[in-house]
Amino acid sequence: MKALVQTIRPAADDPLDRVRAALERDDAPSDLASLATIAGLSPTHLQRAFRRRFGVSPAEYARARRFGQLRDALREGSAVTDAVYQAGFGSGSRVYEESDRRLGMTPASYRAGGAGASIRYTTTGTPLGRLLVATTAKGICAVTLGADDEALETRLAGEFPLADRERVDEGRDEWLDAVIGRVTRELGWERGAAPDMPPLDIAATAFQWRVWEALTRIPLGETLSYGELAARLGVPKAARAIGRACGSNKLALLVPCHRIIREDGSLGGWRWGMEIKQQLLATERAMSAAQG
Repeated sequence: MKALVQTIRPAADDPLDRVRAALERDDAPSDLASLATIAGLSPTHLQRAFRRRFGVSPAEYARARRFGQLRDALREGSAVTDAVYQAGFGSGSRVYEESDRRLGMTPASYRAGGAGASIRYTTTGTPLGRLLVATTAKGICAVTLGADDEALETRLAGEFPLADRERVDEGRDEWLDAVIGRVTRELGWERGAAPDMPPLDIAATAFQWRVWEALTRIPLGETLSYGELAARLGVPKAARAIGRACGSNKLALLVPCHRIIREDGSLGGWRWGMEIKQQLLATERAMSAAQG
């Protein structure tokens, strides 16, 4: 959400920007009727227009902002109860209801660097290098690419420094093998039907989820610029926010952020390496041509 806030700046006398600015205040009104009054629009019109402009509803924007504040407070070492109320939540129970989706674990576990979380992972070789797949009891929490297992394991430890991390090789867990099978079959490295996608356990804002879901709809062998994807989502001013959402993706290949390029046609960045991105796009173009 911070990326979205930084990208979209208030315009003079713009009703939607007045609402967004109001939602950034700690004493922001929470009901749609009050926000509609600020905008000078009907509640229904505001709801639709705000979603078109910013990619989320006013309520989703406010929730994502509060969870961002909660995440920052927990990282700074605040007690869970203090962080919950500092972020503007009136009820701790509501935080725990949503925290599994937005933080990836309970607030207490997140504050403790993943303490109490149990993560099982495995690695395998691919034509693009080594692939690591990690899962919690609730779903896949990371899919990363790298030159060697040591680098991949170091990255996983950085994400969850205090989690109980267990490597699984013999008789690998069903979810781990399912992700590996899906990746290798969809990219033509193995034959056969791709297994169903296991559930995910990834922390994200509503806007990030929307961007990631849109990335999965980019056809094999095709690319879009940040601006083109922003336009498709109905948020043409949010190209930089979309870039940040792509940069926060932890699911290499499953969420194909490698299919996003710069406005000038250059490849841009990719957290798993530009050489791998170039090779991956070339592989996908060849596959698409062969299928056509």
